[in-house]
Amino acid sequence: MPLTETLDRLFIPYERNVPLKNHTTFRIGGPADLFITPRSVEELGAALMLCRAAGEEPFLLGNGSNLLVSDAGLRRPVILLGEAMSRIRREGNRLYAEAGALLIKVCREALSAGLSGMEWAYGIPGSLGGGVYMNAGAYGGELKDVVAAVTYYDEKGELRTACGEELAFGYRKSLFEEKNYCIVAAELALTPGDPEEIRAQMEDFMGRRREKQPLDLPSAGSTFKRPLGNYASALIDQCGLKGLRVGDAAVSEKHAGFVVNLGSATAEDVKTLIEEVRQTVVGETGYLLECEIKMIE
Repeated sequence: MPLTETLDRLFIPYERNVPLKNHTTFRIGGPADLFITPRSVEELGAALMLCRAAGEEPFLLGNGSNLLVSDAGLRRPVILLGEAMSRIRREGNRLYAEAGALLIKVCREALSAGLSGMEWAYGIPGSLGGGVYMNAGAYGGELKDVVAAVTYYDEKGELRTACGEELAFGYRKSLFEEKNYCIVAAELALTPGDPEEIRAQMEDFMGRRREKQPLDLPSAGSTFKRPLGNYASALIDQCGLKGLRVGDAAVSEKHAGFVVNLGSATAEDVKTLIEEVRQTVVGETGYLLECEIKMIE
């Protein structure tokens, strides 16, 4: 039975030929042949199982904030962990949040509960699932500092939980980058705090982002990982690359660590620009920058 017929039979929502540029913060990406939008953990598990049974490994999409999707789009199914998979609940000093919950929403829930530990993430445009996947961090904080456990579907479609060292958190990496698992939810261990102090810290971090980052233009966030002993943005600036442009892709004039979409940039524009930056920086400074953005084809 074709995959779509099975999805119809189980009433799992999907669409065809969905432009992925509408689901990435870069506003770049061709169409997904099949775009599945599960509304619950059970539907997510069923969608995963059905795709794999049909011999099609799905691409799991959150808020699309750290991705560069091919101009040709994706021929494999895309499963969106979005608003329908974004429930958050509090139990004591812990928040239990589904993978589709935006980090900014998790931060606000923590503030509402008077819980500290997520202030640094306020303003990061990603989802919790994507954040856990890459161990998102900023301003001295990382998700590994607060993630107590992660619930996920393994390669066989079984629901499991990992915690502690099992999560293999490191700089911009986790267990989930190495395995074909689907993050479902995470348990965050936070600390009681003064809501006014928490709010002040959140507003401070948001203010810093607005002051230093090109939030007015589409981007995928920081383009490069931090090299040992230096900063990617400082090296790029040192090489005089601010404003360097390929098509409508450009190195931000405001923050050299960001490549931005000036309007109609293509994935190929971005790739070409990234490689030009990497080659210039390694030639002039000796640092070979590693891309932080995931290239999806």
